[in-house]
Parts: sequence; C-alpha cells; structure tokens
Amino acid sequence: MGLVAIGRNEGERLRACLETVVNEVTHVVYVDSGSTDGSVAMANAMGVHVVELDMALPFTAARARNAGWRALLEQAPHAEYVQFVDGDCAIANGWLQVAEEFHSANPDYAVACGRRRERFPEKSIYNEMCDIEWDTPIGDSNSCGGDALVRVAALRQVNGYREDLIAGEEPEMCVRLRKAGWKIRRLDHEMTLHDASMSRFGQWWRRTVRGGHAYAEGAWLHGRAPEYHKVRQTLRALFWGGLFPAFVFATSILFSPYFSLLLLAYPIQWIRLSLSGFDTRHAGFLVFGKFAEVQGVVTFYASLVFKRRRTLIEYK
Repeated sequence: MGLVAIGRNEGERLRACLETVVNEVTHVVYVDSGSTDGSVAMANAMGVHVVELDMALPFTAARARNAGWRALLEQAPHAEYVQFVDGDCAIANGWLQVAEEFHSANPDYAVACGRRRERFPEKSIYNEMCDIEWDTPIGDSNSCGGDALVRVAALRQVNGYREDLIAGEEPEMCVRLRKAGWKIRRLDHEMTLHDASMSRFGQWWRRTVRGGHAYAEGAWLHGRAPEYHKVRQTLRALFWGGLFPAFVFATSILFSPYFSLLLLAYPIQWIRLSLSGFDTRHAGFLVFGKFAEVQGVVTFYASLVFKRRRTLIEYK
C-alpha cells in the first residue's frame, strides 16, 4: 500500500496530514500544485517524496492525483492499493488497516472510503455545514470523495482520474469504475479529519459555485441513461437559481406585479426543508445556494460555447 497526498498552500494543515502517515505507510507521495507557502520544503524535510506539477499546465486535483499514483508505482511497482488524501485532511487511527482488510476480503470492490469529519465544525456555520455534508450513508455507494483507498488494478483499468475536470473528478471516475464492473463501498469507520477553514460567506459561495460547475460537467459527460449522473442536481440548480426567478421577473413586468408573489416559493422551500430535519440556518443556505450553483452551471456551459480554458475555483 502507498499513499498520495495532494495540496496547494495548505501550510500547517499539510504538516498535520503527513504526520499521521509518514510512520504508518512505507511509500508516501506529496503532489504540489504551485504552493508558495513552503509546503514543498516542509514535505521534503519530513522525508516524503515530492512531485511538483509543471506550472505551465492548468492545475487540477485530478491531474495531481494521477501524477501521484503514477509516481508512487514507480517507487513501489507491486503496490495493490493507493490511499488518496487531500492535504487539508489527517488520516484517522486504524483506517488504513480497516480499509486494506476490506479490500483483501472483497476483490470486486475498487474503492473503500469511510467517515470524513470536520476538524473545527464549531468555528463557523460553513464548517458546520461541511461536517453535515460528509455524513453520507454507509454501504455500497455510487461514488467516493477525495479521500479513499483505491485498488491499483481498478485505477489502471480506467486510466485514473479525468485530468481536465476542475471539480467532481472522484464521482466521474467512479461512474467509469462501475461501468467496468467494480463496486464502491463506504465503511462505518472514521477515515479522515478535514479542515475546511471557512470563515467567510465568500468562501462558501465560491465552494458552492464549484459544486454547480461539477454538477453540470458530470451531467454533460454521463447524464444519459442509465446513469443520469448529476442530472437532477443540475436541473434543480437551473430551475431554482435561474429559470424560475427569471420567469417570475418576466411575468411581473409583462403581465402583472402580482406574479411576484410566486417568489414565496423560496420561503416555502426553506420551511419545507426545516420541517424535514434540517437546521433552519442550514435550510436557508440550501435554498440560497441554488443561486451560487447556477453560476457554476452557467460558467461550465459558457466555457463550452466560447471554448474557454477552465481554471480552478478555489475557496481558501
């Protein structure tokens, strides 16, 4: 087994990440995407093999992960599994052993992932919402996140991650893995401790825009039957964040101002989500987030139409 960590200007978060694995994993690779905070020197000082991506090419997390596992296999060509971890996460005690044992006993699974928790959910509502986002169902799953133990044979079969995706590269790869006959499993075990470090509304907005972009691109690539990958999320963003308010505005201007009462659908949505179990604050962000998501959707389609090069949407 080997481990690949990726990062860009993660600073002490990266140190915490690497400290949890340097004495647990024989082969550790850190892939840096143009950091200016001394991350490369720090990783080198910790005895980690460092890969610095060529700054002349667009940075993406997918490109970094591919560079990482390929560099890892040059060091350990017989490695059967690769643990991927984002540089702002720390591996939980016992996770690597549990995940490897699961893979050994279940050869038809390509990916094993576990519980990701937020390190400081109490510091901001944005961190708190991330912690809730990570709380996904246990069992067989359609996809994983950035942290996962992946079988090398499966990685090789699908040629890893799609490098031109600026977000949503893990679910996209999982679509291809499942089409190839592999399975993905989320285990009921602590896996990583994540540090979102979000304290401002603008950070949350950019992260949500990135999510909308990932929805649209995922639907563009795999939105046809039987997958319908990210189609529902994309349509919801388009409807609530764009089409519906545009319809209300147009009808209010062209026909009657009373059509503006249709905007009450947004507080009704907020109430519905609150009654279904969401905290009232979180429900409000879910409703309002559709406007950020539609920005990401429009950004993706604009890049297609105008053939623009897509760049990272960073929130830190």
